[in-house]
Amino acid sequence: MYATRDPRGLLYGGAVRACGREAGHQEGSCTAWARPAPTRARAAADALMSSYDPYDGWWPGSWWNSAATLTSLVGFARTTGTHDYDWAVARTYERNKGAFAAGARGTDAIEGHFISRSIDDSAWWAIAWIDAYDHTGDSRYLDEAVTIAGYVQRYWDPGTCGGGVWWDRERTYKNAVTNGQYLWLTAALHRRVAGDTVWLQRARTAAAWYRSSGMINSSGLVNDGLTAACANNGGTVWSYNQGLAIGGFTELWRATGDASLLATARTLADAAVGSPALTRDGVLTESCDIGQASCDDNRKQFKGIFVRRLADLAKATGSSTYRSYLQKQADTLWARDRSPLNALGERWAGTLPNQTDWRTQASALAALTAAAG
Repeated sequence: MYATRDPRGLLYGGAVRACGREAGHQEGSCTAWARPAPTRARAAADALMSSYDPYDGWWPGSWWNSAATLTSLVGFARTTGTHDYDWAVARTYERNKGAFAAGARGTDAIEGHFISRSIDDSAWWAIAWIDAYDHTGDSRYLDEAVTIAGYVQRYWDPGTCGGGVWWDRERTYKNAVTNGQYLWLTAALHRRVAGDTVWLQRARTAAAWYRSSGMINSSGLVNDGLTAACANNGGTVWSYNQGLAIGGFTELWRATGDASLLATARTLADAAVGSPALTRDGVLTESCDIGQASCDDNRKQFKGIFVRRLADLAKATGSSTYRSYLQKQADTLWARDRSPLNALGERWAGTLPNQTDWRTQASALAALTAAAG
């Protein structure tokens, strides 16, 4: 762990402690290390920046996780109105917009414009750049998102399962994550590209396909994807799949005013909040948060994606239920899942065994930001 500086020399992620000794005594003592900040979300953001690599402009070494982490950071900045981290947004863009050989940023080669053979990995970056555009107004970020979304669009395939985007370039799997991303992206681009009609039609088609795909089960929960026979595969219900769908239907409702889209988003949200598959004792919980299970590096960030999109729905509906749920997450993780240096772990309920790294930090930052917003 090391501190990072912006071009003006401001230190982020700094930890301090007080030391001294009484008069007449040779021995001194120090308080514990702490990372002060004026608000909970700011404390989490500062701690997150202690893992940022300012030279290479990312959080080493996971490609899609860095995109999702940048989205968490930008979400915090947008919610609080701070521009202290805009240098990191620009640095991430500038240092990573080119091509990288396999192994430099991940297992896959990065082919320029944040694109790789993994369609969902590419889409995470498109989402990040739309959020960066919303925050900064810098058109290069929106242009980048359009370029990436155009690449994702190439893998929409009505010839298999009647539609849907493939998960990878090899066209092996149609799943919830890629199609949730696609629904949100197409709706979001329509709302930001002046005079658009193309992205809107794609978003409407995506929403209709998603509803009829079978990925939403009878309990209102989203399973991981489809079988080769185009049926629900019964895969694990992960919070980020639920959140992406909630966000996608909410974003398209904002674009169209179609009340049925908002109703679908609410059905998905109510299922997540009320089901032990995702919520236990009021706390958002993945299946890998239970008992002696362990979440891998991908799963460490799932909950942050969910709360970000539930916060979108809470704003759209004004629901006190969703707002209370978001507040519960923030209060619980701050009380039970925080170190003196404001490091925040995977299990927001604070149960053991727990894990803490920049991925879990980004996820928790999203929860604190959602409650602050």
